[in-house]
Amino acid sequence: MKIRDAAVVFILGLSAVLFVSGAVRKISLLRQRAAAGRTIAVIPKGTASMWWEVVRQGAEKAARERGYVVSWTGPEQESDREKQIQAVEDAIVRKVVGIVLGPNDAKALARPVQKIKAAGIPCVIIDSAVEAEPTDYLSFVATDNFLGGAKAARLLGEACGGRGKIVLTKFIQNSASTDARAEGFKETLAKEFPQMQIAAEQYTLGTVEDSRQKTVDMLMRNHDVVGLFAVNQPTTVGAYKAIQNQQLLGKVEMVGFDSDPVLLEGIENGAIEALVVQNPFAIGYEGVRVLVDALQGKKVPSQVPIESMVVCRDNLEEMKQKFPAALGL
Repeated sequence: MKIRDAAVVFILGLSAVLFVSGAVRKISLLRQRAAAGRTIAVIPKGTASMWWEVVRQGAEKAARERGYVVSWTGPEQESDREKQIQAVEDAIVRKVVGIVLGPNDAKALARPVQKIKAAGIPCVIIDSAVEAEPTDYLSFVATDNFLGGAKAARLLGEACGGRGKIVLTKFIQNSASTDARAEGFKETLAKEFPQMQIAAEQYTLGTVEDSRQKTVDMLMRNHDVVGLFAVNQPTTVGAYKAIQNQQLLGKVEMVGFDSDPVLLEGIENGAIEALVVQNPFAIGYEGVRVLVDALQGKKVPSQVPIESMVVCRDNLEEMKQKFPAALGL
């Protein structure tokens, strides 16, 4: 009897364990399915940049406030087009409810955006334009980059007294956002400061080190340069390091785009005249907000411009207090 009782107890216990295990698996599956129905894939240009981390914070806040979750995935480096395309295709396969995409190549990401539309998934483009039809996506949320470049031209033109040669450190070719900044800068400089000339301009590989090397090369080939403009965070940090390396601090006026703690130190010590700063938190937040509005049947604008800001020595402390996330603090 004792052996039989023990066997019965064992069988009952095993059944209970299997029942509980099955219930847990079922609950987990239901939760996964529920989460999938509330998941928005946010695919940045790159995941290694501090700037994009602030975009992520904004996106997650907007999603959280509206009962959604963010799947954050993409290439580590902004030059990795193939990995970003793969991230888009993975999001389509996972059947996320929407995609917020920051294309790292305007041409290469056009076809993936069309695939998103064909899959019936709503898409919002953030930060940088894509060479797809406007009907292929819901909205474009970004800094007015041409205007930001124009602001930089006026800042540098005034700092240089309206005359002299300058160099331009650019980002990866076909990065629509940074190309627009360069065009805004060049057009405004030619129109409003006709006695200033661009002595040299170079695309980079998208890293701080390559930006430093390319800027050093331009400075060494043009000894009479009086000013410099760099179009985003890695190029600005690299260009700043180049000026330091060449012992040109205080001799070459510099204006950059985007922020970084080391660049804020450059403003404090007078080595950098000014930074034109985006609001990456707002870009991430608005990208997700617009997407959720569309999911809820609301009409959304085709463009949501995010205004850039100027940071200089006179307003540095005030900007640190008001916009710490935008400054990368």
